Amino acid sequence: MQSEFMKTAVLAAKKAGTVILSYRGKFTDLNKVKYKGKRDIVTKADFEAEKIIKETILKAFPSHEILAEETPRGYELADFLWVVDPLDGTVNFAHNYPHFCVSIALKKKEQTILGVIFDPVLNELFTAEKGKGAFLNGNKISVSQNSELIRILLNTGFSYNRGEKMEFTLNAVRRLLYKIKDIRRSGSAALDLAYIACGRVDAYLEYHLKPWDLCAGALLVQEAGGKVSDPDSETELKPLPIDCFASNSLVHEALLKIINEK
Repeated sequence: MQSEFMKTAVLAAKKAGTVILSYRGKFTDLNKVKYKGKRDIVTKADFEAEKIIKETILKAFPSHEILAEETPRGYELADFLWVVDPLDGTVNFAHNYPHFCVSIALKKKEQTILGVIFDPVLNELFTAEKGKGAFLNGNKISVSQNSELIRILLNTGFSYNRGEKMEFTLNAVRRLLYKIKDIRRSGSAALDLAYIACGRVDAYLEYHLKPWDLCAGALLVQEAGGKVSDPDSETELKPLPIDCFASNSLVHEALLKIINEK
């Protein structure tokens, strides 16, 4: 039976998905799209989706705090903190590239207890609650069982910060390409992690992330039997900006060794 937290998160994610699809294909002139930085796009769909998520959550839980990408306030230590990316993969969305999602997580104190990722294009709903497993459209999912490096498919991402961390990424990708099957760059950190949880890919590496990029996805991976850590070691994720390496757990140590080769 779904908790009230999960019911609210799913409702919010699906409402946001409907809003996002209503704007799909309408950003034909990217010169007129708003930019948060040189490359980082934000659209009306982001703001409208965030608005409806906040309204849905606060109607059910008015005392809870919300940390959301487009209005990033409320990162104080709260008893219950919702971490929201209303549209993960905005660049994809703005280019009408059909790979983006809604990501909603709930933290109790500092522990993530719920994660929901909704892909409105494929109508795929990924859900997880702490200690209850991970699910895709209601069916239990688990990470892949690939243990040989040559069988590994890895997703990665490139930060909009083109500084030192980008060099880490490029160097790691260069080394990994010679040791594993292949690498993908999809443009949505949340879906990258969800795809590990359901066994579509085996690992994921990205530097310089924010909480809303990975909070829900990290829980999905863990509840599906995978592992999430800092890329420098097998320790837990470090504070902002967050660097993340996730895997099916079977190849975690071996891939970290390649990533961190000097």
